[in-house]
Amino acid sequence: MPRLALCALALMAAAPAAAQNTAPYSVAESGRGYGSLQAAVDAIGNGTGTILVSPGVHRDCAVQEGGAVTYRAAVPGKAIFDGGICEDKAALVLRGRAATVNGIIFQNMAVADGNGAGIRLEQGNLSVSNSYFRNSEQGILTADDPSSAIRIDRSTFSGLGRCDRGLSCAHSIYIGDYGSLSVTRSRFQQGNGGHYVKSRARRTTVTDSSFDDTRGRATNYMIDLPNGSTGVIEGNVFVQGRDKENYSAFIAVAAEGKEHSSNGLIVRNNDARVGPGIDRTTTFLADWSGDRVQLGANRLGPKLKPFERR
Repeated sequence: MPRLALCALALMAAAPAAAQNTAPYSVAESGRGYGSLQAAVDAIGNGTGTILVSPGVHRDCAVQEGGAVTYRAAVPGKAIFDGGICEDKAALVLRGRAATVNGIIFQNMAVADGNGAGIRLEQGNLSVSNSYFRNSEQGILTADDPSSAIRIDRSTFSGLGRCDRGLSCAHSIYIGDYGSLSVTRSRFQQGNGGHYVKSRARRTTVTDSSFDDTRGRATNYMIDLPNGSTGVIEGNVFVQGRDKENYSAFIAVAAEGKEHSSNGLIVRNNDARVGPGIDRTTTFLADWSGDRVQLGANRLGPKLKPFERR
């Protein structure tokens, strides 16, 4: 066969691969590219697969109805979901078996009811790592699924939450009645209202994380376990800012009524204080449950009362 013909065939064979590589989304297992996130999710369907999200700003969203899907930035920290909302809820609306999110930025999420989120989890397990949620009404908001678990690791939540317009408050993270929530090695900062972590999960673990409220606006508790919870709060750093809607406590247990036992909840080895130049008395851990909460040694700043039964 003439050399020119061989070259032409080689170029024709390479064309589909090149087209796939330039698609904003691709399924790792098949190598096939898709022009929309929803198309990539639908391609996985009830199966298991990984969607690679290309670098850049994506004003896209998707609803996951089934399966176990991983959403992974092809280059960590370079894939940005910016303001795209599905079902007036979130960039990712998840109601499959499981979802994993890795290396993705979510920003500028807002909806009419004030609950615009990067992720709206309606059922199934969720794992989030190396991700950034910023400048939105909520970072992660969930429904109830007592049989499932949520894990958040090495992620940042900044410029989130709100309590305005006569609507229910939004929070940096708001977890419904889930089996468990685990937050590790993560950062919360500059809240715009509500709580930084609000968890109705039956077991809540928050470890090795930081809560910097010094630039917060009209914020509330750092960690709110409104219906009680077991678990561990350990190795965290908390700094309460000046502009608070409620500065009466850093951590609250069962403030909205006891639905889950808090017996054995461990709170230890944390560092907590109010910000520089702020002169007021507050409480580190406020408990409405009456359960046997285990308050260990914590490093507390001046005028910070360790515990109060309410």
